[in-house]
Amino acid sequence: MERKKFIKTCSFSCLGLMGASFFLEGCSGPKYLNAELEDDFLLVPLSAFELEKKEENNFRKYIVAYNNRLKFPVSIFRLSDTEYRALLMRCTHKGTELQVFGDRLQCPAHGSEFTQNGEVQNGPAETPLQTFPVHIEGMKLKIDMG
Repeated sequence: MERKKFIKTCSFSCLGLMGASFFLEGCSGPKYLNAELEDDFLLVPLSAFELEKKEENNFRKYIVAYNNRLKFPVSIFRLSDTEYRALLMRCTHKGTELQVFGDRLQCPAHGSEFTQNGEVQNGPAETPLQTFPVHIEGMKLKIDMG
């Protein structure tokens, strides 16, 4: 194979793999939900965790819920069918809004990382994230923001 043809073939292969990974990641990427805020409770339908393909164990690991009356969004992790964890997406170091990546949250300003339980994994933050009690009522999660 000629050098030029080899480089061209490799380049197209790399681009194809990068494109495929982008589309596959998008299939189960984060879901952002404008959640209802009733009194001091953020209401999130359990169906928000379902992926479009109805297969066994085919759920989102987390969603990001927001409401215009909240200063920061809330990341809600699905730990099991009956256990969920809700975390305020505000870095305890300098108050920057966090980003969620899989099972961790990261601060784009200074690099602090937190686990899905809100514990500090890497500093400079030293304090865990604020968590909220989560209750299942019918087909909704009721997150106590009070």
